Amino acid sequence: MTHDGSATHGSGRLLLAVEATPEKMDAALRDAWAGGPAVLPLDPRLPPRARGGLVADLKPGAIVKPGGLIALPGGQPVPDDTVVVVPTSGSTGKPKGVMLSRSAVEASTTLGLDATGSDPDVPWLCCLPTSHVAGVLVLLRAIVTGTPAVLHDGFDVEAIRALDGPVHLAVVPTMLRRLLDAGADPDGWGTVLVGGARLTDGLVERVPGLTTTYGSSETSGGCVYDGVPLPGVDVGTTDDGRLTIGGPTLMTGYRTTTPGTGQGLVDGRFVTSDVGEVGADGRVTVIGRADDVIVTGGEKVVAASVASLLEQHPAIAEAEVVGVPDAEWGQRAVAVVVPDQVGAVLSLAILRSFVAERMPRYAAPRDLVVVNALPRLPSGKVDRLALQRAVAAEAQ
Repeated sequence: MTHDGSATHGSGRLLLAVEATPEKMDAALRDAWAGGPAVLPLDPRLPPRARGGLVADLKPGAIVKPGGLIALPGGQPVPDDTVVVVPTSGSTGKPKGVMLSRSAVEASTTLGLDATGSDPDVPWLCCLPTSHVAGVLVLLRAIVTGTPAVLHDGFDVEAIRALDGPVHLAVVPTMLRRLLDAGADPDGWGTVLVGGARLTDGLVERVPGLTTTYGSSETSGGCVYDGVPLPGVDVGTTDDGRLTIGGPTLMTGYRTTTPGTGQGLVDGRFVTSDVGEVGADGRVTVIGRADDVIVTGGEKVVAASVASLLEQHPAIAEAEVVGVPDAEWGQRAVAVVVPDQVGAVLSLAILRSFVAERMPRYAAPRDLVVVNALPRLPSGKVDRLALQRAVAAEAQ
């Protein structure tokens, strides 16, 4: 095995698993941009079992260890033009690995930089998880502009306030709110990209240079800026109102154990899980999720997977997880559980600990509702709409 782009198992490009710290990802992405192996970021917050499952499902050919590259049995190559494979969910079920080509991420970064008029000589601050597409894109913007990123090991309000000199920011609304509440001066920031959750008008008004973004891993991050698709990006809707996206920033396809491209796209377009509208002027309005994904603090939590895990707790007979609006997090996850027996001891702290031992901590519910029975439809299925309304009313 060599450390250049020719390192493969059969035809294609080597996929290299890398612990997703800012420093390691910065080095690995620069190597990939220069023709080295494609990068599979491994979220260091994942429990060992979940991390092992991610590697088993996405089959990288090698992994970076302290002593160097270690070949992995059963590794499968990715298409030659792949730069990074971003897991859509390392914490729930079998993750999908989104294969992003150099041309897709180059279009995403250059079109976004042009749209915002970002000064290429001002560095981007990397304070987002580099296991996610938003963090990966921060590092890639630095590569494209030639100005090294400022690397922070996580989000630290005081560290950002102490920065000497201007930076461009990419954050989620919760981060932005905490910075402003701590007295950070937005006049010292350049471009500010905010995505991952709804943004209140109050925050928009307080930050000059703020741009709201909409997109996903499958679209190489944000491809709609302030409601306007980037040049060449086409947004439409399906008959049931789901947003569909086409254009140069699209993924090659989902990573599978059988090499190939195009999986996950329908007629060359990505069908999102979001319901929205496209106006006559092309402006995009996102109404909400079409599935049960809860976006909390910019992190995506699949409610059904958390509920399934909760039902493995010996004191719980049934569980559902719903999202309710939250001023700080955008949404927060609420666990609704039916005890296995009357008098069973259940507490939010116990259940949060139970979930956090098996999933990233952000997936743990922030509220707990104990009920005698879950509402059901005539079919016997849980009436999630009624449950959502009841929990939302109680949360007010």
